[in-house]
Amino acid sequence: MTGAQSLVRSLEAVGCEVVFGIPGGTILPAYDPLLDSTKVRHVLVRHEQGAGHAATGYAQATGKVGVCMATSGPGATNLVTPLADANMDSVPVVAITGQQTRGLIGTDAFQEADICGITMPITKHNFLVTDPAEIPRAIAEAFHLASTGRPGPVLVDIPKDVLQEMTSFSWPPELRLPGYRPTTRPHGKQVREAAKLIAAAKRPVLYVGGGVIKAEASAELLRLAEETKIPVVTTLMARGAFPDSHPQHLGMPGMHGTVAAVAAMQKSDLLVALGARFDDRVTGQLSTFAPDAQVVHADIDPAEISKNRRADVPIVGDCKEIISELIDAVRTEKENSKRTVDLAPWWEQLDALRGTFPLGYDWPEDGTLSPQYVIERIGALTPADTLFTAGVGQHQMWAAQFIKYESPRTWINSGGLGTMGYAVPAAMGAKAGVPEVQVWAIDGDGCFQMTNQELATCAIEGIPIKVAVINNGNLGMVRQWQTLFYGERYSNTDLGTHKHRIPDFVLLAEALGCAGLRAESKDEVDAVIQQAMEINDRPVVIDFVVGKDAQVWPMVAAGTGNSEIMAARGIRPLFDEDE
Repeated sequence: MTGAQSLVRSLEAVGCEVVFGIPGGTILPAYDPLLDSTKVRHVLVRHEQGAGHAATGYAQATGKVGVCMATSGPGATNLVTPLADANMDSVPVVAITGQQTRGLIGTDAFQEADICGITMPITKHNFLVTDPAEIPRAIAEAFHLASTGRPGPVLVDIPKDVLQEMTSFSWPPELRLPGYRPTTRPHGKQVREAAKLIAAAKRPVLYVGGGVIKAEASAELLRLAEETKIPVVTTLMARGAFPDSHPQHLGMPGMHGTVAAVAAMQKSDLLVALGARFDDRVTGQLSTFAPDAQVVHADIDPAEISKNRRADVPIVGDCKEIISELIDAVRTEKENSKRTVDLAPWWEQLDALRGTFPLGYDWPEDGTLSPQYVIERIGALTPADTLFTAGVGQHQMWAAQFIKYESPRTWINSGGLGTMGYAVPAAMGAKAGVPEVQVWAIDGDGCFQMTNQELATCAIEGIPIKVAVINNGNLGMVRQWQTLFYGERYSNTDLGTHKHRIPDFVLLAEALGCAGLRAESKDEVDAVIQQAMEINDRPVVIDFVVGKDAQVWPMVAAGTGNSEIMAARGIRPLFDEDE
């Protein structure tokens, strides 16, 4: 068979169900045998960035490897942003790109770009396949690398003549990955040391990151939390890893986290970090972060441990295995220890903060619609298993704050890279992966205008996602910073979606084959959400016209310490004073 046929057979053999892509000259040989595949569905996107984010959305929703495909040169470079995004958020994605023929590589031939060189810093690994006999092994290794250890994106670049050449196909290939042996089993001594610290801590906190969801360790986390009675905080990437309704859950930490979650970390004497990376948005000013806390840091990637904050007890391994062993070790430690620490005073302190500074919002003074209210109602009216994606900015933070997440893989967003335009294609990929679940994209009017062409893909491919555009007429998060830190000088943040209604999102939605709806007042919100949920034969876009001045609170300003968190403008709980 040809190298191209070998590529499609390899994708079938590794269990690939769907590929998001666009054909072009150098990848065209691969598209011909793809037409005959009964196992691999191809979704023809409108922009390669959409293909990359859709692959990420699919991977985040299903836990499987997402796959995207593009041609050489500009097709491949349009995948750079989604690959960087998947790399930051540890998402298993395989990107397959065409490349100029072997003889033309390095000659600046038409549509040539060194995509392996370009993506080296933003992929877990990448391959340039120069022998058609190597295609099955390259694909098998790419899927193995993407999905094991710390997951991440892998790129496979295949020259056009390699796809056209004849070869023989054999499966399974022998993987040759010398030196790649991710540690999954934790070191027993380290687990026992962690258990000792947990048993002795008076103000412990379970600091839960996205790695818990990647490791499918939510059930184990719940057991550990209930066994130890320790408060839990879930980062932006870990929303849903621990049920929001659970009394031990303090909410999300970080720049726009709850006062209780931020305070708990600041005042703690022990942080048990599980699959989290001490990201700057969580820690604030690193030098003043959790000054009295010892740190147990569990992660599958040894490079993350002690990278930002020194770990007193490092544990390398898979979160599911680590937490399981930790539960047993904590029980043993309790049995052997003569005294138990009473966490009641700690909970008293945290409950007081939780009661005094709950998440909330004020309605706009000018009578316009509150964006927080809109998002809160979407969360309240949709089924419990609804999956939400978000773009980046104010709407993303409100969706993380005001929707209750009870289970993992129901919240998908761009955390590390903060990629505008993520929500719509990620929702498309998620819906392709879990078609039986309702999928909502909570998007901003700025983000939405970057990738809304993928709604045409959704309409034609029968992927009926629902998009709530939180239309505040401007680049909301940037405007918030201008309000707070730039003396209300609004340089280039007005998008014209309010003043001129350009574009008219309802008409745009209809032009793209979707149902277009609009709500501008409080009494229209519930009815329009219900109407959207009744339309399942095509995508739905709701233009929620909301106030332009709403802000995201609480907030830790960039470069300041978490002790300086503001619950609202001018209201700063004094964490440095004794309660």
